[in-house]
Amino acid sequence: MKLGTFSVSLNVKDINESKSFYEKLGFKEMGGDISQNWLIMKNDSCVIGLFQGMFEKNILTFNPGWDENAEKLDSFTDVRELQKKLKAEGIDIHSEADEAKAGPASIIIIDPDGNPILLDQHV
Repeated sequence: MKLGTFSVSLNVKDINESKSFYEKLGFKEMGGDISQNWLIMKNDSCVIGLFQGMFEKNILTFNPGWDENAEKLDSFTDVRELQKKLKAEGIDIHSEADEAKAGPASIIIIDPDGNPILLDQHV
């Protein structure tokens, strides 16, 4: 099952402090808006999101349709198709995508330890 490019979305207490910390590890800004309390940072092929005050837990994130540079892929598995496959595997969908629509959509599943997994399609 191809889920798309992977990143970790971190729930941070102070986005400026976190940005500075991850810059010391070699991460550079590649998107987001610090004035809105969110940034996307990259180090080689590793991508992290820093989010202040937007959610309670860290989130494992997959982006169907994107590569690690947030560039659209020519071919990918639509999030609604992934949703059908996950349901067929007996995985409960915490937040579903509307299967009657096309384009951007997202779903959330929760792993056995309570970790949220976001499949967030932007294309």
